[in-house]
Amino acid sequence: MKFASLPNETRDGKLTLVSRDLKHAVDASDIAPTLQAALEDWDALTPKLQARYDELNEGKASGAFAFDQEKALSPLPRAYQWADGSAYINHVELVRKARGAEVPESFYDDPLMYQGGSDAFLTPRGDIPLGDEAWGCDFEAEIAVITGDAPMGTSPEEAKDTIRLVMLVNDVSLRGLIPGELAKGFGFFQSKPPTAFSPVAVTPDELGGAWDGAALRRPLVSTYNGEKFGEPDAGTDITFDFARLVSHLAKTRPVTAGTIVGSGTISNKDPDGSPGRPVSEGGKGYSCIAEVRMVEKIQTGDFKTGFMKYGDTVSVDMFDDDGKSIFGTIENTVVKP
Repeated sequence: MKFASLPNETRDGKLTLVSRDLKHAVDASDIAPTLQAALEDWDALTPKLQARYDELNEGKASGAFAFDQEKALSPLPRAYQWADGSAYINHVELVRKARGAEVPESFYDDPLMYQGGSDAFLTPRGDIPLGDEAWGCDFEAEIAVITGDAPMGTSPEEAKDTIRLVMLVNDVSLRGLIPGELAKGFGFFQSKPPTAFSPVAVTPDELGGAWDGAALRRPLVSTYNGEKFGEPDAGTDITFDFARLVSHLAKTRPVTAGTIVGSGTISNKDPDGSPGRPVSEGGKGYSCIAEVRMVEKIQTGDFKTGFMKYGDTVSVDMFDDDGKSIFGTIENTVVKP
């Protein structure tokens, strides 16, 4: 199934089912008023939602209408928890190498994770308000899952069964603020403003063989100011899959339905083991500007590429074998508040 949240008089929007081709939609708020409500009673409500979804795809759903991605809210306009990991160690290695630091051995066995703000997300086509260009605004193209309930101590194998939905992410980062915050020893806060998610969230069965139960194995395409910036494969060079990330989150606390867990920046090495090349040079490119800058620093000794400026636009998407968007397109433009 594919879900969206469309605006109504509440902050959480109304639950909407979207057709497989993203062209049509039907109201599902009589089954569950919001996506959060559906997640909290998932097993009981899934048969009713699936039946209506099937009718929608067969062209038989009463009240179906054209789906407009521009109007969609985040699938979860706000969430009880948003935890972002760093599943692609190549990204961490580049950042550390650029500043002459080694990656601790523990990073290969113990996932990195931070807790982001989840009280308000950007809409999929919403603007990124930036108070000062000197803050170093960057995008990060990622994948995320939404979980059901997972008790404290959930194992990676058990965690697979808690994954309800998959979606795409633009995790906005303010690179100029990160060093000062990390130096305090308390992690990210001001350097992580609101995040954007794809217009629709998708059940794993919709992904076919691209979903292996814990990871999505397709290229994630990011476009920056109209030019392809990256298309790394989300199933390549992944150190920690989503089962491991959810289990990590549940080590000392229960995870509740509606928790969003991110993969961190998708990052691939070149086949020869080098950091990776731009798309323009035949490589898979990158999923954030910071990674380009790290490669520049490693290869030339200096940074050349700047961070996002007012008016810059980034899009994030993923396509099926027929070239059709699976999750809809994230597209965000940096603006003055």
